[in-house]
Amino acid sequence: MAAGEIGRLDFPGDRSFAAAIGDLLGEKADCIVNAANGMLAHGGGVAAAISRAAGPALDEEGRRIIREHGPVPVGEAVVTTAGRLPFKGVVHAVGPRMGEGDEGQKLKRALLSAFARAEEREWESLSFPAVSSGIFAVPLDVCAKAYVKAAVEFFGKNPGGSLKTIRLVVFDGPIVGHVKREIEAAMGGRDASRSSASRFEEP
Repeated sequence: MAAGEIGRLDFPGDRSFAAAIGDLLGEKADCIVNAANGMLAHGGGVAAAISRAAGPALDEEGRRIIREHGPVPVGEAVVTTAGRLPFKGVVHAVGPRMGEGDEGQKLKRALLSAFARAEEREWESLSFPAVSSGIFAVPLDVCAKAYVKAAVEFFGKNPGGSLKTIRLVVFDGPIVGHVKREIEAAMGGRDASRSSASRFEEP
């Protein structure tokens, strides 16, 4: 594995999902995902860091989206400019807050929406943070499972798409162990694409 990687799943067509400890803003990717709220108000955490680094253009476009379309529903994602950041765009994924119910499925849906927005633009690489694990307080084991499920499902349904590299980028902390266990369970000691697909097939 590359330096800082927690784990990796490889899929047919030279596609991969990897998780790593690092700085999201330093990623070499076509786009990054912002852990957003429905109003695209970037008040704290990763969202605030992205907003500060991107400059006013990102916030201005977010306000325009809200004016024209209303709040972004939980489980959905929209794209704005990356402003001063060296990305083609920022994908704002609205994950659930703890207590809403069905948090794992809602989080997986938010990430699948983010991946779809990148695919629509024919971007090849995407990096995302630990959505819903901070102030939204979704338990880390639920988050880790949703992150891996989303990547497995996306690559399973889009074997010939443009998006080839998906990376989860997290800070060093308790989330690391949860993500590592989910990736190892998905691999199951066999080929990653086969084992992960069978493990995460919905009943």
